[in-house]
Amino acid sequence: MAEPFFRALELVIPRLAAANGPHVTIDGLANIPDSGGAVVAVNHTSYLDWYPASVAALRRRRRLRYLIKSEMTEVPVVDYVIRHARLIPVDRSAGAGAYDEAVRRLADGELVGLNPEATISRSFELQEFKTGAARMAHAAGVPLVPVIVWGIHRVWTKDHPKHLWRNHIPVLTKIGRPMAASANMTATTAELRNTMAVMLEEAQMEYPHPAGAHWVPRRLGGGAPTMAEALQMRAAELAERDRRRVQQAQGRRGRQTRDGRGAR
Repeated sequence: MAEPFFRALELVIPRLAAANGPHVTIDGLANIPDSGGAVVAVNHTSYLDWYPASVAALRRRRRLRYLIKSEMTEVPVVDYVIRHARLIPVDRSAGAGAYDEAVRRLADGELVGLNPEATISRSFELQEFKTGAARMAHAAGVPLVPVIVWGIHRVWTKDHPKHLWRNHIPVLTKIGRPMAASANMTATTAELRNTMAVMLEEAQMEYPHPAGAHWVPRRLGGGAPTMAEALQMRAAELAERDRRRVQQAQGRRGRQTRDGRGAR
């Protein structure tokens, strides 16, 4: 399949990154299979984790089809990219359709990327993993490929300004050996997380961390929230999201009531 839009992205985006940053270094590139399906599991510290993982796939002459939250389809430009790059939108309240599509793509020999943590880690440490990556890999009979991206959160993460242009930020990407997914989803997920935790620590030890910087984990002397603080921030974020949804629903019901009275 020619996929001219994806090909255009492959030509343009790396050139922009070479001129402006971020600059991606990849360790373990050969661990991405050169053919056949695989679930590429990436840690989640940024809105841009997909980029270094996609660069790694490109260097293996592969294309990575990332799972992306379905709310992004409401942004016209992003929706265009999702459709033409054949990404997989996920409705978090009803993810069965995305799951089935991902398994089908994997069985067809594609690389599918996802973040097992499901949401960005404000502490920049690994959060608990969902079992989706393990379930997809086992259902499709394909391996799991653990990937750690470190440094991209300096470009764009939660609660901090974006630095998309002329940032020249180094990004370290570590790719682990493919893992088999057993029928025991809990055990496979735990093994995946443990493997990625070791890889993350290795990446962090290789990367310079200025004391007090907001993007440096607390245990490394940085200013990032601790895991406990990050969880509290996430709980407050979800509560505020629920409050807004209730408020919007009440507003819609109020308008419908007024419209109904006006019609009479």
